[in-house]
Amino acid sequence: MSTKTVRVLVLMCSSRPGARGPAVAEWLAETVAPRAAELGVELVPVALRDLGLPFLDEEDEPASGVYRHEHTKRWSATVDAADGFIAVTPEYNYGMPAILKNALDYLGREWAWKPMGFVSYGNTSAGTRSVQHAKQVVTTLRLVPLGATLALRIGDTMENGRVRPDAGRAAIAVGVLDELVRVAHALRPLREQARSQPGPLPGSYVRQLTPGDAGEVLVLQRCCWMEEALANDTLAVPALGESLERVGAWLATWHTTGLWQDGRLLGMVRARRVDDDWHVGRLGVVPDLRGRGVGRWLLGRAEAAAEAGCRRFVLRTGAESRRNLALYHAQGYRTESSDGATAFLTKPVPAHEPVPAAG
Repeated sequence: MSTKTVRVLVLMCSSRPGARGPAVAEWLAETVAPRAAELGVELVPVALRDLGLPFLDEEDEPASGVYRHEHTKRWSATVDAADGFIAVTPEYNYGMPAILKNALDYLGREWAWKPMGFVSYGNTSAGTRSVQHAKQVVTTLRLVPLGATLALRIGDTMENGRVRPDAGRAAIAVGVLDELVRVAHALRPLREQARSQPGPLPGSYVRQLTPGDAGEVLVLQRCCWMEEALANDTLAVPALGESLERVGAWLATWHTTGLWQDGRLLGMVRARRVDDDWHVGRLGVVPDLRGRGVGRWLLGRAEAAAEAGCRRFVLRTGAESRRNLALYHAQGYRTESSDGATAFLTKPVPAHEPVPAAG
């Protein structure tokens, strides 16, 4: 299970005055809150009637992602930042509320590859036909509806405007959250790939790493830098001795590129400016992909990110790390010095050719 926080929007899908939806949503949030804390879930209540969304009024197709109205842009940002959804919905005439259908129709890519669970309520069918209707729509948006659902029959579950406590219902509600979190983690690579630049291997993609990726980075370092330790006959390799907290700390200050495939961190490289130098480091590739040009590709990405005004690239590696030294020398680096344990290498930053003036 990933250590990343999962942001879940709890959508209250009724706009009718006096609706039971707010009471059901409140009960749901209170019931699953302890489990949400255990799973690292952020529950965000959203009442669709408070969004101020008129019937779809955008000129361009939602799939275009071109939004002209501020209410659409706000809704887009809210949905885009979420990892999953729980819709608390009544049933109106064998279907979902118009306000839910309208909110879904406003957006496109923001919904893709995210799970949606349902807590329905009603009389005869306990809102189940609303869920059946909604599932037909959400799959078209590449939302993934959960198998776990909770259906509340109003006459059996509500009293004085509140949901009566019941251990069985509470367990089902927690089960919905559990399944949503598992699916959200499983779908994360698809969400990231859809929003990231392609990498050098089929199905791979590249994105900047953040402190939230510290767990994956720690594992990558342990598997990559053991070879360094053996080659240099020492365990005093910084990447091997770092804690999870330490990795998270430097991820916050370095520009670090990560190469991913199917949720697996395949390689990384970090860089940052120090005076007029562009320092490159922590270039690592999983052992089973070495020899396929991945390290060279990552090094090129790090160099391409050099800020204007930097005069040289700087990196360090173990003095006996022959594979690394061969790679860096082949890419134009020169060994400036070595203290017997660490080799210090540099390469000039190529001058940018001036852009010809127009005319």
